[in-house]
Amino acid sequence: MNRRTNQIGFSQRVRLEWLEQTANLVLSGNDKTAVNDALQELLRDKVSIGGQAVRGNREKIITILFKVWFTAPAELESLRASGLDLLKHVSRSDHMPVHWGMVMAVYPFWADVATQVGRLLRLQGSAAAAHVQRRVREQYGERETVSRAARRVLRSFLDWGVLKKTDAKGIYSAAPPVTVDSPPLIAWLVEASLHSRANGSAPLRDLLDSPSLFPFRLAHISADHLASLSPHMELLKHGLDDDLIMLEKSGERN
Repeated sequence: MNRRTNQIGFSQRVRLEWLEQTANLVLSGNDKTAVNDALQELLRDKVSIGGQAVRGNREKIITILFKVWFTAPAELESLRASGLDLLKHVSRSDHMPVHWGMVMAVYPFWADVATQVGRLLRLQGSAAAAHVQRRVREQYGERETVSRAARRVLRSFLDWGVLKKTDAKGIYSAAPPVTVDSPPLIAWLVEASLHSRANGSAPLRDLLDSPSLFPFRLAHISADHLASLSPHMELLKHGLDDDLIMLEKSGERN
């Protein structure tokens, strides 16, 4: 089941290490209160310093961290569990793709900003923040909240090291892509990407080369191999080179 909406949701600057810490807390078996207390302490001197607002930036960031790795929507529970398992077994260098994929699935807005960045990088080798924001506003509406959220996602991309500043203000270039060659991780990333798409399906070649995955270089994998690695994806062959991958419809498999 695809759960995409045109809600923003992801409206804060979130560092990769905060997601890593959240996942580690969950993997260690901590309950909601313990995870919240640990994140409050982690962010105390980094966000909303001295602030006591009920819904200040720190609380909003913690809400995002929780939704990604602790209280993901029910239809993403299997993806979350598989993602946590990957974090336990893949190399540390492969942790970023896991966090990226889970954020994409939970917050399609992140994927939409990444898509615009990835397209601009391919077209001209750089991405202007103003151009990204304009394209995202065309999709989500001419609202200041959209521009503000897009700016914070772009700042997150910089924090994660997938974008780099250039000499020109507001113009970013891509960092060298991270190679992902583990078939289970590629299959999981493809499934996460499908959750961020409106129709929950796409040709395999589009998924492996998606601009929303611009920080990564995914190794080639056959459609049959990909489908065999996930019980939640289906393969529909249209021709010799036209393999459609889609999310399994709820209730079709016992």
